[in-house]
Order: sequence, then C-alpha cells, then structure tokens
Amino acid sequence: MLRSLTRLSSLAILALAAGCFLATTLVRAQSFEGALVGTILDPSGLRVAGATVSARRVESAFERATTSDSRGEFRIEALPPGEYRVTAQASGFQPAVRQVIVRVSSTPTITLRLSLAPIEERVGVQGGVQSLASQPIETTSSVQKATITAHDLAEIPLAARSFANIAYMAPMTQPVEPSDPTKARITAVAFAGSSGLNVDLSVDGGDNNDDWIGGFLQNYSPDALQEFTVRTAQFDADTSRTNGGSVILTTRRGTDVWHGSGAFFYRGQALNARNPLDNPEPNPKQPFSRDNSSFTLGGPLRKGKVYLFSSYEYVHEDASVAYSANSLTEFKALAQIAAAGLIPGVTSIGVPTSTLVPYRDNLFLVRLDWEQSPRSQWFVRGSLDRNRAINDLVQQATLPSTGATTHSNYYSVLIGQQYQFGTHWLGALTLQANGFHHTKDRNSNLGLALAFPFSASAITTSGFETFGDNQFVTSITAFPLRRDQQKYQYRYDLSFAGNGHAAKFGVNFIHEPVLGGAFAQISETLVVFPDDPSFYAANLALCVPVTNPACPFTADFAANSSFSPAGNGSFIQSVKRIGVYAQDSWRIRPSLTVNYGLRYDTTLGLFRASGRDQDQNPAFLTLKALGIPLVRGVPRDYRKAVAPRLGIAYAPAGSSSTVIRAGFGLYYNDLAQNGWVDAFRTVNTAAGVCIHPGDAGCLAPGEQGALIDPNYRTPYALQASAGFEHAFGNSWHFTVNYQHHQGVHQYRRYEYVGGVTLHSSSAPGQEPNISLFRSDNRSRYDGVSFVIQHRLSNHFELTAHYTLASASTWGATVGELFDYVNGVSNVANPFGPGDHGPSGEDVRHRLVIVGLVQLPGKFEVSTLSQFESARPYALATPVDVNGDGVANDRAVVNGVQTALDQFRGSPFVQVDLRVSRQFSFHDRVKVMPFAEFFNLFNRTNPGNNFIPDISALPTPVNSLSNATAFCLNSSCTQTAPIKSLNQLRTPAGALGDFFGLGTTVGIPFAAQIGIRVDF
Repeated sequence: MLRSLTRLSSLAILALAAGCFLATTLVRAQSFEGALVGTILDPSGLRVAGATVSARRVESAFERATTSDSRGEFRIEALPPGEYRVTAQASGFQPAVRQVIVRVSSTPTITLRLSLAPIEERVGVQGGVQSLASQPIETTSSVQKATITAHDLAEIPLAARSFANIAYMAPMTQPVEPSDPTKARITAVAFAGSSGLNVDLSVDGGDNNDDWIGGFLQNYSPDALQEFTVRTAQFDADTSRTNGGSVILTTRRGTDVWHGSGAFFYRGQALNARNPLDNPEPNPKQPFSRDNSSFTLGGPLRKGKVYLFSSYEYVHEDASVAYSANSLTEFKALAQIAAAGLIPGVTSIGVPTSTLVPYRDNLFLVRLDWEQSPRSQWFVRGSLDRNRAINDLVQQATLPSTGATTHSNYYSVLIGQQYQFGTHWLGALTLQANGFHHTKDRNSNLGLALAFPFSASAITTSGFETFGDNQFVTSITAFPLRRDQQKYQYRYDLSFAGNGHAAKFGVNFIHEPVLGGAFAQISETLVVFPDDPSFYAANLALCVPVTNPACPFTADFAANSSFSPAGNGSFIQSVKRIGVYAQDSWRIRPSLTVNYGLRYDTTLGLFRASGRDQDQNPAFLTLKALGIPLVRGVPRDYRKAVAPRLGIAYAPAGSSSTVIRAGFGLYYNDLAQNGWVDAFRTVNTAAGVCIHPGDAGCLAPGEQGALIDPNYRTPYALQASAGFEHAFGNSWHFTVNYQHHQGVHQYRRYEYVGGVTLHSSSAPGQEPNISLFRSDNRSRYDGVSFVIQHRLSNHFELTAHYTLASASTWGATVGELFDYVNGVSNVANPFGPGDHGPSGEDVRHRLVIVGLVQLPGKFEVSTLSQFESARPYALATPVDVNGDGVANDRAVVNGVQTALDQFRGSPFVQVDLRVSRQFSFHDRVKVMPFAEFFNLFNRTNPGNNFIPDISALPTPVNSLSNATAFCLNSSCTQTAPIKSLNQLRTPAGALGDFFGLGTTVGIPFAAQIGIRVDF
C-alpha cells in the first residue's frame, strides 16, 4: 500500500509540476547524478537482448535495474556518485559482475560478457582509487567537462579551503578575484574569459547562484563534498541560465558502515612571508594566524534503510593591520588637530599601532538518506554558513573608525525524491529553500568623514575615508551594507531510457520573493583635504583662535566639504523564473550518439522593484516631459529565450578508448542585477507629478537619473565546440578540446550629460544627467586546450593541461564578458576605435600541473601549480578627453589615446606543494600529518592589479590630458620624457586582500601544517 501511495504521490507531483509551469515560475535545472551505459555480449561476442541488468551501490541498499534492448544495449539513469556492483543475468548464462565507479554528471560506458561456464566475472573499470587522472572515457556524451573527486579534494593543497580552488584543475577555467566583498571568502572561477559571475552552480541539484551579483552563493566545506563536475561547453538542455560554465556539486552521504574524520590546519605569522605589495619594508610585518578544524561522521541509522552524514568546519582567523611609520605620523598629527578643537564634534582620536581584523566562520551540513523501497528513495540535506568579520575594510592608512562589523548568514534546506515507474521511466523531485542575509555595521556614526591624500588614492579599495563614517563607496564600486536573498526552488524531471534512447523532460521554477538590500545613505559630511594631516598640524599656530580665517585646516575644511543628505538606499525585488526542456540522447549505432534538446526560459519581474515598474522612474518621466526621445518606453521581461542544443559523440568502430565530440547550442542568462541597481532605487517611492519641465516629480537640471533601455534582450552565448579524447592503455590519457563562445546582448552603460550629449528643444537648460543601461554589447572567446593524464598504480599521478585562448569585447576603461556592465567611452560613437579589445580576464596562455608521487618511506608529495601569461588592464585619466562631459576616459600618452585593456600586468606563477605521510592502525584508523606550502618560491604576483589611473602614478605626469613626460619635482619644472608605455606600469596592492584570499593577485609564501584522522 505504501508503495502504491508513493507512486500515486509522484504522479500527482508530476501533474502539479506541469500545472505550475503553465501558470507560473522556474529555475536552473541540471543533472547532479550520473548514468551508466553498456552492452551485454554472449561468449561469441553476439549481443544479448532481454538481459536483466542491475546496479547496486557499494555499502548501500541503493539499487537500479533495467533490461537490455534488442541490440543488447542498456542505460541506467539517476545514479548517485559512487562505486557500483553491476550484474547482468540472462537465461542460459552465468551472471556477469563488474565494479564500476560513476561520477557526478557522468555516463561511463562498459561491456559485460556473459559466460556459459560457472565462473563469475569480476572486472574493475580501473584499478585502485580513481581520481582526476584516471577517469573512464564517456563514449556517449558530447559535454566538455572535468570531474574532481573526494580523493582529489583530500590530497591536493588548497590555498583557500573553497571548492573553487580545485576547479582550476579543469581546462578552460582560470582563477579570478571574488567580485563581491559581501562574500569575500568564497573564491571564484572564470570561464571563457569572463569574471566568474555568469556561471550556473548547483549543489545536490539545488540552485546555488547569487542572483544579485552572480557567482557562488553559499560556501561548503571541502570535506562535505563527494565530488563535483566542472562543465565548460556543450551542456545538455537540462542546464539553463548560464553563458559561461556550469559547476555541479554533490555532497557526501552515509553508507552501511560508520565512517568519520577529523582534521586540523594551522597557519601563523611565522609561517608566512611578507606581502611586498601591501606590507612592504620597512613597515612592521602584519601579525596573522589562522586555524581550521573540520569533522565528519556518517553511517547507518538503520542498515539498508536510513543513512546519516554530517560535517562541521570552523575557521578561526586573527589577521591585523600593522600601521606603517608614515601612517602613524599622520594619525598622530590628526589627533593633534582633534585635540585643538578643529574637528566638529571630535575632541580626541586614538592612534593604535595596529588594528585586529578577526574573522570567524562556521560551516555545517547534515544529510539523511532514506531507501524507502527499491523503487523510491528520499533524502533531505540542510546546510549553514555563518561568518563574522570585525574591523572589516580597515586597511593601511585608515583608522578603525572607517571599518565595520560584518555578519553573513546562509542557509539551504533541500529535499530530493526519486521514483522508478517500471523498467524505463524514472521521476525525480527537488525542493529547496535557501537564503542569504548580510549586514555591515559601521564602527562609527559621526555624520562626518575626513579623507587625506596619504590614505585615499586610486588604489584604495576600502573607501575614501581616513577617519569617520564609511559610506562603502570605493574606486572600484559602491557596495551594499545589507544584502538579502530568499529563494524557493521546485523542480521535476522525468526520464526514459530504452530502445537506444535516453529522453528527459523537465519543468522547473524558482520563486525569489526577496532579492534586495541597501546601500549606505546616511547623512554625512565628507571632507577631502588637499594636504595630509602633518601639514595642517605644522600650521596649528595659525589656528588660534580656531575661527581664525588664516587657519589652513578650517579653510580647507570649509572649501572641500560635501554634504550627502540621508535617503533611501534600499532596493527590493520579487522575481520568478520559468523554464521547461526536452532532450534525448539517441544511440543511433554503437559508435554514434546524438544528443539533442530544446529549452525555453523566461523571467517574471526582472525590471520591477519595490512593486513598481520603470514607468514610475523619475528619469523616464522627466525625459518624456522634456520631449527627449532617448527612450520610447520601459523594459519588459524577455519572452523569446528559445535555446536549441545539438551534440554528437562518435567512438570509431564502437571503441571504448577513443571518442570524438562536437556540438553547438544557445545559452541564455539573466545576468546579475547589481549592474543597474541605480534604476531600481529610483522607484522606491511612488512617482511624483512630472508632466511639465520643472514639476516637483521631475529631475532637476543636472540631477543624476538611471534608466534601462526598453529594447532589452536577455544576453546569450552561442557555443560551438569540438574535441578528441583517447586512452593509451590504462595509464595514459590524452584530450584536445576547442571552444568558441560568441556573446550577444551583453550590458553596457551609457552616460548622457545634460546640455552636452542630452538636449531638449522645448526646455533647454532643464536636462538631467542620465545613466542608460543597454544590452547591445558583444564578445568573443576562442580557446583550445590540451590535457595529458597519467596514472601508475597508486604511486604516481599526473594531470597537466595547457590552454591557448583569446577573449575580446567592447568597453570604455574596462572590458568584461557578460558579467559586468561595461562603460561606453563616447555615447555618440559607442563602437568607436579603441573601444574594442581584450577582456580583463584575457589569458592567452595557461598551464596547470597537478601531480602526486609516493616516495620511499610512504611519504606522498602532491602539487597544484599554475602558470599563465599576463592579463590586460586599461589606464584611465580623470579628464574628459572625449568631450562628452564625462571624465574617466582612457589616458592619452604622447598624443595617442590608449586602447581598451592595452596594457598587460605580469605573468602569474604559483606553485603549491603538500607533503604527507599516512599511518594505519587496526585497519580502520588512518592518521596523516602533513605540511603545505603555498607560492613555494614566494613570487610576487600582482596579476593585472596595476594602478589603473594615470593621476595616481607614484611619479606624476606633466599633463592628465596628454601625458608626455614625468615630473621630477613638485613644480614639474624638471621632467623626463615618456618613451615607452611600459614606464606607466606600476603594480598596486590591496585588491587580493580586500576581496578575500588572493587568486588572480596571488599570495606571498605561506606554510600550513596539519593532521587528518580517518576512521
């Protein structure tokens, strides 16, 4: 009766899902499990039809079964990652048994040969423990991907314990800085020359995407992960909302045997080298210590029925900022000024020699699996990530008052159920609720902030302030002091396998009732002084009395003050995403498989904020009142995102060691909302009356407005790929892949200036300034990768991949693919000369070596080494070179304007090494002490983090409009000519430390010691 009810409930759920699709929403759906494809042969090599084939997971009661078709072929779907015992039986034959390892989102191909003799065949797919260097070839899949296993996660040195670190082992990927300081410790991985924000990420089939800025949402302990697959091209139709790559993770589950582990990692100041970019000599070395503790436990609550797995990781980090002698001198001078009563409301300022910046993080996961019956399986997984940072954003030359206490809380609850309808049909349900809440609480609320040249420069990434309130506005971006994201996912997939076909249909939706936050918008007076505090302290005698107009400090205070009134900095949206797909993997013959599918996606509420459409945007109403035809309507949700997919996999003569892949497809993605958040904030309140110029609801002349172009189109990428893979015996593996990504309808920001590039014939002089967001950008990526893998028993493993690539796009002073809103140099010529060039993450050459060797005495040495050519960057000037009323154009040197990302930083080289020795006790207990060395050769790796503003160079130039020489004295009467653009290249610090543990920028040498116990 229970089984009947379960089947009826699954049918009802399917019907409900179809109804929900017709009425409402979706999300990103993709397979996080694997499949098994094979052929049954008799002793003479003929194919056997009607054989019963079962796959039972080792140390578990999980089992799937099917029968071979008329060609003797079979396919078993929805297999959770793990090791399986596959058994084939047919009348008149002895059973054939084979051990197979199925990876996440993989489809290994095997052959089972039945025997007349009473001998059971036991053949392993590969000997020993499988890892990245020993994966079987998939002869029926056209997807280009790499799978990283728990074995790799346990043995490879991870500079930051984030799964993104090890994703770099996959070809066609590259490290990037985390792009959001609200999630600074979640490292990022880039695809196809992008910045890592246009990627689809799922954990156990549940959505794990940050829909405001893009990239990873919640972090997980590496010890909680079973494995994950990094897919770089030719995804099936069940994958949506990505035009970069796809990362599919699966968490560990319990088995019929209790297992657990404990690990401890320690890194301290004495084990770290000095960072020469952010903490150069002779400044005191910044104190630092961090330790991680990780624990796991899993096993049967009821053998064969209910399984438990749990994990917990705690990060205890005590970082600090040790102030330089120059900073302390300026801070003491500022304290003298405060003691003299010159700073309103401030009579004293403390001057610490250093500021502690502690960070704490708790990562927790628990998972229950229930084998209800051979046909029905359930699991529920809950996970939390709670972290806190004190004195966040305090940096060298900024006092603790400019910092904040940051809290981030993530949670995810996911329920999954599978039900097998007979031999060939299987239904899978996924329900998930997850959320993210982030706050930044200022260390001070004075209503006042002071900025001095020694601490507020073009490379300052914590803000402009030296002392006082932080408005969280940096030279890079303005970022929120509050973030909220609530997401509810419902997904149902129905699979069919038989008669040479593996068809799949799905309906998916996400409801995101809360996608919002707030920017700092308290009332504040910001004073940007032209001189440092030591200058004003040296002239305190002129400030008696304090009202003396000859006092330099009070004079500059009055002349350089800007008041920002309190306002509503919040933004809030409610978004629904709808999608449906159908796909099939048709094995036309043993050597040829065609994968084809069709997907449709759309979004509801993408342009609504605070419950209002953009037709209530004051900028839209003002342009209408002025008769300016810049836009003729407001944007609407896009309804034409139809995405076909087609791929082939050809194994010559049915080979199991060679496969040729090719395919193409369209991939749509509503990109992150942070790019045009200014347009959302303008509709926080109902629009006022704006019918005629000058009405109260209109923007004032010169006031800034933000609009989204009504001709919005959902950005998409056309992907085309081809590849060849061959295994030389059981030890060597070679792959070559080519990828082409053509990006269309990416975002760009047009800055129109009233009276300069924006004119009203009916009311001249009344024009506002407008930021207009359009989806008219284009990009291109071409790359070819070569991969060599070798495995010699358990003594030696090697994976090496080299990628030759090129990524280009359009932009103003920075060029990014898909995931950023690029600027336009001149709105009158948006595709002008010099505006097309390399993307900011254009890496022409990249080599990664991953290896493990077992030395005498059972010592093991493993490495993860990265080598890549220099990434580009642009050099800007704070001058309106193009004459469109907007400053911050690309710099002009010797009469020639530099082009987009014309400069190159420095090549990146980082060699990480791990040395370990395992000791075994009583067959069950294994103890492994280890030492890890990151950036072994202590190479300075600024990447492309070079000073991007010609006005901020350490040696000033003679003209910001046309730099021809360097100034050798303060009056610039002595100069030296600029003979080469390389003279303008100056590495900058801060970016890596500011956004989190360095990836692109790299870290100085650091050693880490630890111990792991498994039982």
